[in-house]
Amino acid sequence: MKIGYIGLGLMGGALARNLIRAGKDVAVFDLQQASIDRTLSVGTSGHAVKNAQELSDCDIVFTSLPLPKHILGTMVGEDCLLNHMKRGSAYIDVSTIDPKTAETVENYAKERGIRFLACPLGKGPAQAEKAEQPIFAGGDMAVFDSLKPVLEIVGSPIYYLGGVRQAYAFKLISNMIGMTNLAVLAEGIHLAETAGLDGKQFQKLLAETGANSAQLQMRGTEIRQRDFANKFGVDLALKDVRLGCEMAAEWGYQANFTQLAQDFYEQASKAGYGKEDCNAVFKVLG
Repeated sequence: MKIGYIGLGLMGGALARNLIRAGKDVAVFDLQQASIDRTLSVGTSGHAVKNAQELSDCDIVFTSLPLPKHILGTMVGEDCLLNHMKRGSAYIDVSTIDPKTAETVENYAKERGIRFLACPLGKGPAQAEKAEQPIFAGGDMAVFDSLKPVLEIVGSPIYYLGGVRQAYAFKLISNMIGMTNLAVLAEGIHLAETAGLDGKQFQKLLAETGANSAQLQMRGTEIRQRDFANKFGVDLALKDVRLGCEMAAEWGYQANFTQLAQDFYEQASKAGYGKEDCNAVFKVLG
């Protein structure tokens, strides 16, 4: 079985390395040579290709790309990969995109006899590197069952949510809640500091209340210590909450709190913090 992997960033690179560590025949493509080199350094079963079209003979192709337009530009269209992949092969996307784009991709793939599975991810690069990345799969159940053994190499646990619409909607809703929660947490830390509360004690006691959250556990200490090293950047957070708000609007729902959070992530990005961790939203809430 030959596997192709497009997009070797913080998340995609980690998943591709898990496949190489497992001894799978993996052909990789990325625009950044440093990302290619890092991915191929973990084993001998991987190799690089010069462009995405060279992956047309793969049995399975993964994509991990930043925006819906990058998925469409790479996979959908006359000169794009789905038009060159062999019938019966499979395409797995682990990006964070919107359900409408996903359904477009799924239909395009199906017309060409290619199986498509949506597999957005649940945690960060550290978990991805250890194959401890939750995967939220959507697509035809038979396709999911046939591809689950490969998914088990790159992540765990694996959940089946139904169609591609459900998988990507869940991912966007999760990030809408998480990033909005992070903005509220940053605001609360500002207020605690203004009140003269001991930061360490504040964080510890907050965890004993209804204000406890995954963001408090993951980023509370980092915010207090002004550690904004990038794990999941402001620009990525902004992209996800924007897609979530657009999804909600398309369905006739106004995501009021997420829209407020989006405004602050936009401010953080415009202030030059886009490549810092999303906890840098703290800087524009003071």
